[in-house]
Amino acid sequence: MDFLWIAIGALLLYGGGEALVAGAKQLAVRFGVEPLVIGLTVVAFGTSTPELAATLAAALKGSPEVAFGNVVGSNIANLGLVLGLGGVVYALDVRGKFLVREVPFMVAASVLMMWFAWDGEIGRLEASVFLVLLGIFLWVQLTAEKESPEIREAFDTEYAVSVGKSAAWSLGLVAVGIAALTLGAHSLVTGAVGLARNFGISERVIGLTIVAFGTSLPELAGTLVAARRREGDIILGNLIGSNIFNILFILGVTIQVRPIQVEAETAELDLAVMLGFSLLIWPLMLSGKRLARWEGLLLSFLYLAYVGWLFVR
Repeated sequence: MDFLWIAIGALLLYGGGEALVAGAKQLAVRFGVEPLVIGLTVVAFGTSTPELAATLAAALKGSPEVAFGNVVGSNIANLGLVLGLGGVVYALDVRGKFLVREVPFMVAASVLMMWFAWDGEIGRLEASVFLVLLGIFLWVQLTAEKESPEIREAFDTEYAVSVGKSAAWSLGLVAVGIAALTLGAHSLVTGAVGLARNFGISERVIGLTIVAFGTSLPELAGTLVAARRREGDIILGNLIGSNIFNILFILGVTIQVRPIQVEAETAELDLAVMLGFSLLIWPLMLSGKRLARWEGLLLSFLYLAYVGWLFVR
C-alpha cells in the first residue's frame, strides 16, 4: 500500500502541477506578461508547486526530515538527474543573459540555507529573509536587461499561449491544480513515511530520494521535451528558477507555518552536495556556452552515486 500511495501521489502531483501551470500561464498572458517573464517566473514557480505541497504536508504531519529532505533532494535531482538527462538527450546550447543573474542567485540562496541550518533549526525570522530575497529576485527578473531576439523568440514559441478560453476557465485550471496537488502531497507523504517506517529507512533518505523524485516529475517531463527541441536556455531557466523558488519560496512559506528542525550534521552534508551541484554547473555551462553530452552523463553519474551512497550509508 505504501508504494501505491506513492505512485498515486506522484501522478496527482504531476497532473496538478501541469494544470496549475497551464492556468497560470493563461492568466499571466491576460495581464500582459511577456512569454520570457512567464518562463522565468510563472513556470518556474508552477513546477515548484509539487515541492511546496509535499513540503507543507510533511511539516504539518510532523515529519520535518521529509519536508527538509524534499527541498534539498529536489534541488539536487534538478541539477543532477533532470539536467543531466537533458544533456544526454542532446548537447544543450546556453546563450541567455538571464543565466548570468540566476546562477549566482541560486548559489547564494544555497549558501544562506546552509548557514541558517547550521544550528539545527530554521525559524520564522530566517524564513522571512528567504521571502524578502524572493521579492528581490522577482524584481530583478522583471527589470533586467532585455534578452537577444533569438532568446526572446525561443520563449515566445514555448510560452506564448492562447487566451481564447475565459478567465473562469483559467481560474478553474488553477483550482483543479491546487486540489490535485493537495491530495497528491498527502498521498505521497503518507506512503513515503509508511515506507520509511516499514523498511527501517530514515525519513531523511526517503525525503531526499523518493519524495524529491516524485515532486521533480514536472521538471523532468518538461526538460526531456525541451531537450528534443534543443532549447537549452529554456531548460536551464526552468531548473535554476525552480531551485531558487524551492529555497526562497517553499521553505519561506513552510517555515512560516511551522519551523523546521533538522539534524545539523547530516543536513550539512546534504546541503554541501546541493551547493556542490550548484557550483559545478557554472563552469560546465560557461565552457563553450553549452552543456555537452559527456557533461550530462557526468551530472547523472554523480547524482546516482549520491543516491547510492545515501542508501548504503
